[in-house]
Amino acid sequence: MAYFAFRKGLPLTIRSALYPILGDKIYGPTGHAVDLLGVFATIFGVATSLGLGVSQMNAGLNYLFGMEISVINQVILIAVISVAATFSAVSGVAKGIRILSELNIKLTAILFLFFLFAGPTVFLLGFYVTSVGDYLWNMIPMGFWTDPNPESQWQGWWTVFYWGWYISWAPFVGMFIARISRGRTVREFLLGVILVPCLVSFLWLSLFGGTALHMELYGDGGIVAAVNDNLTTALYVTLEALNIEWATWAMAALATLMILTWFVTSADSGTLVICTLLSMGSENPPHKFRVIWGLGVGAVAAVLLLAGGLKALQAASIAAALPFSIVMIMMIIGLLSSMLTDSDYVPSQQAAPSEPDSLSLKKPAQAG
Repeated sequence: MAYFAFRKGLPLTIRSALYPILGDKIYGPTGHAVDLLGVFATIFGVATSLGLGVSQMNAGLNYLFGMEISVINQVILIAVISVAATFSAVSGVAKGIRILSELNIKLTAILFLFFLFAGPTVFLLGFYVTSVGDYLWNMIPMGFWTDPNPESQWQGWWTVFYWGWYISWAPFVGMFIARISRGRTVREFLLGVILVPCLVSFLWLSLFGGTALHMELYGDGGIVAAVNDNLTTALYVTLEALNIEWATWAMAALATLMILTWFVTSADSGTLVICTLLSMGSENPPHKFRVIWGLGVGAVAAVLLLAGGLKALQAASIAAALPFSIVMIMMIIGLLSSMLTDSDYVPSQQAAPSEPDSLSLKKPAQAG
């Protein structure tokens, strides 16, 4: 999206990446359908995250203040997050979204360093290296693995669900990152958006998961039992198991606050992306759209939570991701096709061709 918007002068929308395939049809019903698929994927992707996030937030408030764990309380939390996210989305990227995002990074760094030094530091550092190596070694065979047991529910509950969930986030994250990436090279984009975040994510998961695994393997355990009893309490049980009395409550409070702020920034960014898609790539969609869709995403999350809890959230994200996965494949084809015919493409280190760009893209005004 960033390439077609800033390099080719097309609208900052999903449909623009399909120009090499669809041509001027992106300005008609076909293009509208593509963007609507992105809108639905974003709505259900963010709603799924809100539904799962408030469950853990409810568990944190129960641990800190004794708040009852119930669907009603979780719906109230969704309402609070939705209202806060709507205000943030109305204020725009440079104000509310940026302020909350910077706060998230600072809070994350504190919790990050706490687990690194309060936990089994040497084990965690070694675990990080081992995990990255295991992932690289097994990524391809595990990517093609299918469960032959028809009665097993692991792959459906976890692998397929997470794939669908991540795909449903793709239009939202892709659009937001594309919007703030004007002026970057493709090389800088790949480094800053793909490589570095992946390495940081590995470290983040190694710290939390590694700490819990170390407790189960070499300590008193209790993490597995807590997960089997209530998945949302695992983080707080892990903090307790570190046996640092002065820090347990404080870190639990910090983690709960982070869950709140991270989901507010997810919801407000998702709202802005939805409005951008529905406004044909406008960087400043009308405020009334932001209010309607900000509250609408929260309403969808609440309805799904009331309708069927986790299973309803999982089904919604997978259903939204399936059609958009086809769009993603077409976007890949369109991007490669455009880059290979770009006037700046230099194959085999030969001189760049002098012919004009063979993919002549029109701006919306020119295309009518």
